[in-house]
Amino acid sequence: MTGMELSRAFYNEYGADMLKEEFADIEALLAVGLVGSGSECFGYDDRISTDHDFEPGFCIFIPSEELIDSRTEFRLERAYAKLPKEFEGFKRSSISPVGGNRKGVIRISDFYISKCGSPDGKLSGTQWLAAPEYALAEAVNGEVFADNYGLFSEIRNRLSYYPEDVRRKKLAGNLIRMGQAGQYNYNRCISHRETGAAQLAAHEFVQGALHTVFLLNRVYMPYYKWSFRALRGLERLSSLSDSLEYLLSSENDSNTAPVKGEIIEDISGMIIDELKAERLTDAVCYDLEKHAYSVNDRIEDGNIRNMNIFEGI
Repeated sequence: MTGMELSRAFYNEYGADMLKEEFADIEALLAVGLVGSGSECFGYDDRISTDHDFEPGFCIFIPSEELIDSRTEFRLERAYAKLPKEFEGFKRSSISPVGGNRKGVIRISDFYISKCGSPDGKLSGTQWLAAPEYALAEAVNGEVFADNYGLFSEIRNRLSYYPEDVRRKKLAGNLIRMGQAGQYNYNRCISHRETGAAQLAAHEFVQGALHTVFLLNRVYMPYYKWSFRALRGLERLSSLSDSLEYLLSSENDSNTAPVKGEIIEDISGMIIDELKAERLTDAVCYDLEKHAYSVNDRIEDGNIRNMNIFEGI
């Protein structure tokens, strides 16, 4: 049973009746689901995941104190804490009367402030660029089991993905990151026999490539430890997974380094082809840095376009 299945079953078995019977007066203001941090919210949990933070539970998202006051919030927290301590062979961890971190009663505004810095998901261009991508992924992952009031889902939809100008700014920054680290610095480090620096360059290239591929797919990249798992499920360029892993895991000796240099160029070429297919660039070459500036030049908002090209990374 996955964490999401466990959460949904626990809610259906105990949570739904508890809310209906004890909180009929505010049930219409609540949203319930499992969203946020944790592999189970992405569907990436497995047997190993059960060693920590794996338990029956769900989130109860509530609106402002104008609609649900602190006293009612406390009642909700106590009722949630009193739900069965074990379900389907998994024990619930003890939480304080003020609620748990990932599950339990959570103010909608607090949840979204923690993920994007805004209580209602309304962000300026600068705020979009500053918000950590993994946190935005956590704002829109998981499942909402019920949302009678609709506010939680409204904000969730607002954050579903970057505005186009922000996406292009982040693309431009990551493309130049790839070009400088992979097409330029990797081979220079090898020529200087700085194999450690060469591996750092390869790592920078892979980081930029990962972000670029997610941006081309219009999907937020999750926390780094799930990035390759998520990459393999993308519609476009998921085939790059093995090559990117090889760049990170292989040596930089005289036999391997030339192969890695070729792989870097192959990956760069495939990404440039995708940029052209989407008409994001006018550059006619296989120099990622030139394509980065071409992508940046197509940003409509002058304020975002004129920011430093690395502003989005």
